[in-house]
Amino acid sequence: MDIDWDAISHVTKVDPAKPLPSDLGALEGTDLVLVGGSDDVTEANSLAAIERVADSFPSLPVCQEPYSSDHVSRETVEAADAVSIPAVYNGDRDHFVGKHLELFTEVGKKPDELLGSSVPLVGELIASKGVDVVAELADKLVGEGYVVQHLDSTAAAVSGVNAKYTPEEVAGAALATESFYGFPIFYVEYSGTYGGTEDVEAAARYLEETTLLYGGGIDSAEKTREVLEAGADAVVVGDCFHDDPETFRETIPR
Repeated sequence: MDIDWDAISHVTKVDPAKPLPSDLGALEGTDLVLVGGSDDVTEANSLAAIERVADSFPSLPVCQEPYSSDHVSRETVEAADAVSIPAVYNGDRDHFVGKHLELFTEVGKKPDELLGSSVPLVGELIASKGVDVVAELADKLVGEGYVVQHLDSTAAAVSGVNAKYTPEEVAGAALATESFYGFPIFYVEYSGTYGGTEDVEAAARYLEETTLLYGGGIDSAEKTREVLEAGADAVVVGDCFHDDPETFRETIPR
């Protein structure tokens, strides 16, 4: 299904390495599920999480957010409605550009395994018809400008973030996301801790077409309302979905 980013105000971040609640009824009312995580994520548990959510809520968009090409397969691409690729502005080169090159290189090296194609190979890379294989995956690819602001988080450690952006730098990253890179998403991530609204306000004034996501420490209706009123298009809620589904329900805008 096509994802209408303009209609998104609440995103559930599902970590495939964590147990899902036995009853997924808490997802009623969320607008999109984002499957991905920083620790112990595999292709198998990613696929299992995507399929379980999709089976329980067939009309709910499910997006995979892989941190490695090892998390992506023909099965995950087919099961997800989109594959969201983060470009971490304040991370190391590997997590801004390197992972993207790695993903497309792996598409080229193993088209049969990844996409079920039978295009010819030159060495290990695809010959001229390989562009069709890339295009098949590219139909579902979503670029995601990303700023990680909690330096003690696993996300920061994994993506090589060692400095938090100032609000001015967050605003610059937002402007680059929309006007230069053309990504449909800009994500301010505080990863488990609440970062307030300063970064959201800084980014929002530069975004017209791009969807602004804020994630981190959202565990109440009050925080959801505060972030949305500051200019975010949607909140991303993860930890309390796994740990406390009742509290999670309170974060969904009514």
